[in-house]
Amino acid sequence: MRAMTTTPSQRLARGLLPLTLMLSTATFAQDATSGGEVEVLNWWTSGGEAKALGALKDELADDGIGWQNMPVAGGAGTNAMAVLRSRITSNNPPTAAQVLGYDAQDWADRDALSSLDDVAEAGNWDEVFPQPIQRFAKSDGHWIAAPFEIHSTNWVWANTSMMEALGIEQPETWDDFIASLKTAQEAGHTGLAYGGQPWQDATVFENVVLATGGADFYRQAMIDLDPEALDSDTMVESFENFRELLQYKDDNSPGRDWNLATAMVINGDALYQIMGDWAKGEFLNADLTPGEDFMCFRTPGTQEAVTFNSDLMIMFDTGDEQQQSMQRTMAEIIGSPEFQITFSQFKGSVPARNDLPSDELDACAQRGYEQAKAAADSDTLLGSMAHGYAAPASVKNAVFDIVSSFVNGNMPSDVAAEQLAMAVQGASS
Repeated sequence: MRAMTTTPSQRLARGLLPLTLMLSTATFAQDATSGGEVEVLNWWTSGGEAKALGALKDELADDGIGWQNMPVAGGAGTNAMAVLRSRITSNNPPTAAQVLGYDAQDWADRDALSSLDDVAEAGNWDEVFPQPIQRFAKSDGHWIAAPFEIHSTNWVWANTSMMEALGIEQPETWDDFIASLKTAQEAGHTGLAYGGQPWQDATVFENVVLATGGADFYRQAMIDLDPEALDSDTMVESFENFRELLQYKDDNSPGRDWNLATAMVINGDALYQIMGDWAKGEFLNADLTPGEDFMCFRTPGTQEAVTFNSDLMIMFDTGDEQQQSMQRTMAEIIGSPEFQITFSQFKGSVPARNDLPSDELDACAQRGYEQAKAAADSDTLLGSMAHGYAAPASVKNAVFDIVSSFVNGNMPSDVAAEQLAMAVQGASS
């Protein structure tokens, strides 16, 4: 990776993104006696997310490093990435930014990132982080991002009291899942808490694809982008199952934020939510206990695999030695065993490291941690399409467009599969 061997001025001469020494005065004005300050771009704005981010802020404060938060609201980071691109093109990058898989690779390809190899070597990262995460946290063999955690997206969050009142047992199959939603609806309840935003549409859809076709089909369609899989009878069936599922959401779902959908389950206004395990952070923030006040289980039909994302912290290349030192300190903290546990306790995730005891994690996280490690070993830890770990942003956005058009219109399932295949081909060519 050229960022490891060329200077900022050489890259400027080549016409690439220039991250020059002027940043130390233009952007990172420091009080030398304070230990300096980092500016961190992120989209962690909900209650559980803010607590998790606060854990990093506190750790940095213990090392005498100040914190300038740069939150950009919007799930899946779409808005944050637009702001980040604007900052970079104006030669005004933050110290670090929260990103997802392919976005980290994109910035590495632009020679915009600092190397974290020395931190990774000291922390034995090559041995403790699973290969599906290293695929995105490294570029050309060099570490360019610090992984916070593993989030998995094929979870159902359920209101225990409502399940008991309705006589619903945890569903194991897709048909049982639909039947339980119907039971809730017939009793006058909303079955599925749903947020009508493109990334949320895609999150639920990828669950349906995995439940309908299994792990091999998901890999062929969502990761390998096989045109035959994308426009197959199995994909048509996936859209049909998705349409059936959508019957159990409420009419007020369009535009709803994910955490407001989670609150519907917390407050007993809906039976289930299909969402990544960051939703659990909202339950915990409400002082609810997994297994008692709420249930967590894999989306029925997806138990053989784990679809995942992992928040990565990338550090932007700068000639400012103080910033470089603070970046290394931040990376060391993020990768440390103690922080990985603490962060997941707040965030609802599981540690990205695979070498930690799970006894300090809650019941849902303990199960999820073992499932994620087992999936990594069996090659069924599969990147989430909705969250930037299955395909580049251009393809992801094309999938968003088709899936959201399906959700908000009357597109037939066979037409949706055909349109999906065409959109993915156009975005990936």
